[in-house]
Amino acid sequence: MPLASREKMILEIAILNVIAGRELEFETAFRKASCIIASMNGYISHQLQRCIENPNQYVLLVNWDSLEDHTEGFRGSAQYDEWRALLHHFYEPFPTVEHYSLVMEKYL
Repeated sequence: MPLASREKMILEIAILNVIAGRELEFETAFRKASCIIASMNGYISHQLQRCIENPNQYVLLVNWDSLEDHTEGFRGSAQYDEWRALLHHFYEPFPTVEHYSLVMEKYL
């Protein structure tokens, strides 16, 4: 993807604290939920990463074409209801979600 396109996309970051002991169940449900988010308009990609120091903590990174694709398109959709039913009961406390825009990028 050209840099100009990446500079316009939005990165959603959510810290997910999963109830201890339910990590594998959460990961299984997340695999199912991945198909839902990947089908949404404006979706580019996502990653779920597990914390090494705190194994019940995850970070969800989702790239969107625009903020509205996430906040209005996805969250306002019937598919979001499915996402919520699959995942939201695993979180304690409920995650904080924030959005970022690319300032710079460098690879070796």
